[in-house]
Amino acid sequence: MRKHPSRKAPASRLGASLLAGGLALALPLALAGCGSRGEEGGSGDATTLKIGFDAPLTGPLSAVGLGMRHSAEQAVKDANAKKIVPGVTFELVSKDDQGTPSIGQQNAGAFVADKDLVGVVGAYNSSVSQSMQPTLAAANILQVSGANTNPTLTRGPKDEEAPARQYKTYFRTVTTDANEAPELSKYLVEKLKVKEVATVNDGKVYGQGVVTKFAAAFTKAGGKVVVKQQIGEKDTDFSAVVSNIKNSGAKAVVYGGEYPQAGPLSKQLKAAGAKIPLLGCDAVYDEQFIKLAGAAAEGDVTTTAAKPIGDTPAQQQFIAAYKAAGHAEPYGIFGPYTYDATMTIINSVKATADGNGGTVPDAKELRAKVTEAAQKLTFEGLTGTIAFDEFGDNKNHSVTLNIVKDGEWTVM
Repeated sequence: MRKHPSRKAPASRLGASLLAGGLALALPLALAGCGSRGEEGGSGDATTLKIGFDAPLTGPLSAVGLGMRHSAEQAVKDANAKKIVPGVTFELVSKDDQGTPSIGQQNAGAFVADKDLVGVVGAYNSSVSQSMQPTLAAANILQVSGANTNPTLTRGPKDEEAPARQYKTYFRTVTTDANEAPELSKYLVEKLKVKEVATVNDGKVYGQGVVTKFAAAFTKAGGKVVVKQQIGEKDTDFSAVVSNIKNSGAKAVVYGGEYPQAGPLSKQLKAAGAKIPLLGCDAVYDEQFIKLAGAAAEGDVTTTAAKPIGDTPAQQQFIAAYKAAGHAEPYGIFGPYTYDATMTIINSVKATADGNGGTVPDAKELRAKVTEAAQKLTFEGLTGTIAFDEFGDNKNHSVTLNIVKDGEWTVM
């Protein structure tokens, strides 16, 4: 086992060493009727295209959201420095959804109204993206998430027996709970030899999806869910839930939800004498979970829809630049995938220009053309090859299993 490098790095911008390459000047694109033109240094042909960013930037999930935003900002900075699309300067426009679907929906409307905006990165919460999808799709705006893992966002409510693409404008660079949750089942059955489990979820789209996918895999493997519980996303006292779990004879708890509730739940379970592990997926994986659970976190397990980064030169440069920037929030699991989500939009603009004789189409066509380009896109991202299947899911299905050991998340 080794320490997960993505949690040890503070946050970032790419340094001069990363940006130095690929700065060769190219003739500006002849941009017809889209973007805002500026008179920088006497040059009248610089065009700005905006990329929206949506995540919780305040509230209990703000550390994750801010780490994602820093990563998206770095992608934009990198693209501008390398002149990935000659003649175009990209600008990130950030909005705070507070982890609330109704606010995300309002943000989507504001993004649509901005004529210079060509795509949206986000959201963090699956439920928030679900609320944004129809508005962005109606305006042909490309939406790419580096964090959503609920399978129904791409494959519909019958995602296994009758999958159906929901919105042609929605894509994601991260894998889904259909790949993550079964790994928890495999760990319990094969490694811990556990056959009786309790499930708890927070009632949101993501949390319900985690326990549903887990239960399907677990029962198929011969296990039994002996008690099912649901909590509110703002609950802090889990005594009734803990009592039911303790009396059920469950040998483990699988939680569908996020770390602000998972940490206290783990702590209260152990304090009540239920010395059983809590398992969850990527939204539980955070340093704050360990702080909230304290010593009770030891032995708790999560999957993450990602491989730890740090092996490739590009990843190492990203980590070094993030540290150098001195952000208070770590990039976390989703930062690199958000970087790649941002680069998906940028590379889709590039592909659109390349297919249009080196020019970006006018505003009436640009959004739809960029979305069409994303579906055909293939490029090497921070997290590996980015390419999408017919549903808008990344073809890269990496999953990592992590355990709390000696007070730190450690890769198994």
